[in-house]
Amino acid sequence: MRLVTYQSEAGPRAAIARGDDFIDLHHTDHTLPTDMKSLLAMGHVVRDKVLAAAEQGEPIPQGSRILTPIVNPQKVICVGLNYADHAKETGGKVGDEPVIFNKFPSALIADHDEIHLPPESDQVDYEAELVVVIGSPGKHIPQGEAMSHVGGYCCGNDISARDWQKGKPGKQWLLGKTFDTFAPLGSVLYTPDEIGDPHNLAIRMRLNGETMQESSTSQLIFKIDFLISYLSNVVMLQPGDLIYTGTPHGVGVARDPQVFLQPGDQLEVDIEGLGVLTNRVAIR
Repeated sequence: MRLVTYQSEAGPRAAIARGDDFIDLHHTDHTLPTDMKSLLAMGHVVRDKVLAAAEQGEPIPQGSRILTPIVNPQKVICVGLNYADHAKETGGKVGDEPVIFNKFPSALIADHDEIHLPPESDQVDYEAELVVVIGSPGKHIPQGEAMSHVGGYCCGNDISARDWQKGKPGKQWLLGKTFDTFAPLGSVLYTPDEIGDPHNLAIRMRLNGETMQESSTSQLIFKIDFLISYLSNVVMLQPGDLIYTGTPHGVGVARDPQVFLQPGDQLEVDIEGLGVLTNRVAIR
């Protein structure tokens, strides 16, 4: 299934794709929830009802604004240095456990929303990422059961202020990663049956039409099942929680000369089977 959240007159609402149209699920079947997190929490038991609603419902109004698939996640968890090719280009050391940090949910923006460059940073960078959306809750999840907790996948972009991440006292990873608008996401949530093997997807970043990152999720050092199990030992994972799984080689800070975002730049995250996430950098 391909699921989105759109802005209705009554607020954000979950919808399913039918061809090029989107069908409001709750409007078609009042037993289905209005929001994406609640829909994911219901699991596979509602799949037939969701598919039936997709066939029977009327399309949402033309021009409706598509939001991030999850508009109010409890957690936005990110993984650093999780592609072998990226770890090599940055000289980062890969240990036995992943590097984990987070973004605040307030950093999220939707497809085609603008990224705002903060005046406090001169080194804002891009990172194309596969994002895992948690479907069912869990704590201390065994690795062998972890993939059953995945609700879907999205394109994401881990925008990063490198001078904050690396140059501030103590290295301000969280603050450098969570300026407002630094977490583009979406626009479609693809359920696992839509994409096959999430560890074998082509992933690319284009900056103003030029390919800057090109790799495959096969380069992931810590796989999705490991990450879910590992994280669930620390926190209870909840429906709608987001895991930005890391970025491949080709980031701007590792280039010679370095490349940082400028007003008017256009970024495209293109992941095989998941479409394209497009965001333009706002002009100050």
